[in-house]
Amino acid sequence: MVQGGVWCERPLMETLTHSDQNGLKRKEVSHTTQKHARDPEVTYGQHRQEVFEKAPMHVAVMTYLGFGIVTLFGYFRDFLRAVGLEKRNLAQERVEQKDFVPLYQDFENFYTRNLYMRVRDNWNRPLCSLPGPVFDLMERVSDDYNWTFRLTGRTIHNVINMGSYNYLGFAENNADHLETVADKARQYGLGVCSTRQETGTLDIHIELEEQMARFLGVESTMVFGMGFATNSMNIPALVGKGCLILSDELNHTSLILGARLSGATIKVFKHNDMVHLEKQLRDSICSGQPRTHRPWRKILIMVEGIYSMEGSVVRLPELIALKKKYKACLYLDEAHSIGAVGPGGRGVTELFGVNPADVDVMMGTFTKSFGAAGGYIAGKKELVDYLRSRSHSAMYTSGMSPPIAEQIIRTIKCITGQDGSTEGIRRIRQLARNTRYFRAKVKKLGFIIYGNDDSPVVPVLLYMPGKVVAFAREMLARKIAVVVVGFPATPLTEARARFCMSAAHTRDMLDEVLHHMDELGDALGLKFSRRK
Repeated sequence: MVQGGVWCERPLMETLTHSDQNGLKRKEVSHTTQKHARDPEVTYGQHRQEVFEKAPMHVAVMTYLGFGIVTLFGYFRDFLRAVGLEKRNLAQERVEQKDFVPLYQDFENFYTRNLYMRVRDNWNRPLCSLPGPVFDLMERVSDDYNWTFRLTGRTIHNVINMGSYNYLGFAENNADHLETVADKARQYGLGVCSTRQETGTLDIHIELEEQMARFLGVESTMVFGMGFATNSMNIPALVGKGCLILSDELNHTSLILGARLSGATIKVFKHNDMVHLEKQLRDSICSGQPRTHRPWRKILIMVEGIYSMEGSVVRLPELIALKKKYKACLYLDEAHSIGAVGPGGRGVTELFGVNPADVDVMMGTFTKSFGAAGGYIAGKKELVDYLRSRSHSAMYTSGMSPPIAEQIIRTIKCITGQDGSTEGIRRIRQLARNTRYFRAKVKKLGFIIYGNDDSPVVPVLLYMPGKVVAFAREMLARKIAVVVVGFPATPLTEARARFCMSAAHTRDMLDEVLHHMDELGDALGLKFSRRK
């Protein structure tokens, strides 16, 4: 059937959602042997299933009740501050400026002053060593319930690091491995002090871009000095008014900011839901732009390779089939997947065995698997050449620091074996072994975890705000550093601890973490899974 000049067929994927007797929500996608209707060369990858187990009803009720009680006490404490019985610690308006537009919205700060401040000791902890598989923490205490901190002068040594994105363990200080980085620092210095369009492009930048293009299997690549800005400053150069962005509901803030800055129309589809995405595509193409109903100038689908809060992996083969069917463009953010998944560390394109040329815009960062800083945009030469003259990140920011560029180059050479060793492949395989081992053991202990079995991001659901805080503090007391995340970064009832695997973790380290998780899971009542 033809609608709006676009051939509208039956959806390629049929997603079946059901709950079993244990309340387990499953999304199954049948695409084992199905081929694209118009392109017989497109074959879907192997059957994959990601499981998001729901919490028991009493856990959800207690979570809402906990937030309700904390909120009521927050209003009570605001009343005490208003009548002068409790000191105001947050910034407030001066009396002399009461007739001006307020700089500090009192209600907007309610969550910060009444909830976050009570648990602020679990974040922004200062380190004083290399952030490797273990690190040292500077001990700090608060005398005013976390409004301010003071350092005690003591150091907490050998804390197991389960929170850094050091997936392949290249955040290291081995003098032999970093010899070339030190040489480049002596040769070029630390800063470029100019933009890429002026005098900020060095030969080492060109070498890095050529190395990265070969590593990804694309025509061209451009590197940037900041990973966040790679998204937020390049998306506005790719789309604008009259364009449509279809964004996964769990996309990173950098993608969301870039989409908003672009001026394009934004529509959100359910996380990894190909049926909902196809419906959005069909409806948008058939109806056209708002009011005028003109065809969209461009349709851009934005997704991530691995979602950093869920640990889920993008359904790349289905996305490519959809974008080809509806002639859309695909923007893939591989910040957490490049280097971390795939037999050769080349990300989700290699994991699913798809052609990198089928992804229109490939983006990634060097801050995780590469142990460096910055990001890249990769794809066709025309795309990269266009961004060189249009990207705000290329026109207004300083070029990448030369030692950082060398760190990335030496990491790529290690991963691809150009350095004459198999160390890179060993680390990739070790990360995969650690990931599968840890995920399997945590499931066996009875915790609810999210994500794909290939994902080194392992979210462990804790739900209740009081238990989240207790878990983080008790783990630190046992010399294990974890990242806990709650509302508004996650849904209100899905607070969690996020464990990040690394190739540098030894089996003994993981076993020690699992041992303490088992003890705390029993002591705090955190083993909510009904599929132990």
